[in-house]
Amino acid sequence: MEEELLIDQNQYLEEGIHIATKVKAQGMSRFIYKTREDGLYLLDIKTIDSRIKIAAKTLARYDPSKIMVRASRIYAIYAAQKFAEVINAKFLGGRVNAGLFTNPNREGFVEPSLLFISDSRNEKQSINEASKINIPIIALNDTDNSTKYIDLIVPVNNRGRRSLAFIYFLLAREVLKERGTIKSNEEFPYKTEDFETKLKRQEENALQQ
Repeated sequence: MEEELLIDQNQYLEEGIHIATKVKAQGMSRFIYKTREDGLYLLDIKTIDSRIKIAAKTLARYDPSKIMVRASRIYAIYAAQKFAEVINAKFLGGRVNAGLFTNPNREGFVEPSLLFISDSRNEKQSINEASKINIPIIALNDTDNSTKYIDLIVPVNNRGRRSLAFIYFLLAREVLKERGTIKSNEEFPYKTEDFETKLKRQEENALQQ
């Protein structure tokens, strides 16, 4: 018997979480369902769904105060920060200098037990440091993202505003269910829109220049 999806497949498709890039990094081939006529890779919805479930179960096992959620791109920062707030985890946004996890003498030094990454390309420094001290890493990975040092990959469109809001909305809901904080989807008091940045693409580009 096939396992039921967390949400209707059509909604996954509408949010575009399966629409990836035209680049395929080593290790990401197994998550690709097919290639569109325009060359964009499409991720497998059932795999995305199952990985969200696994990620939620994993996150629920950790002390929330020891989970570090990391994001550097503008669209991801808003969604990831809301996610961290909802599950009571710590959040780290923007660019980060070396030594945050490895140098006890560095200002702002932290020792997380689990690192959650929004984009392995942009958050490479955090991944490298976490790998040196054996911190487990969960990452949202698009097809062009590196899988090096990642312990659990959630394949997803990690660039789109709606896609990021939706994936973090689902993850937050499932973590709270796994913890027993809520018993059903209906008890989750948030909407996808609560995780979606209000910035427009032009504003994002201006901030990142």
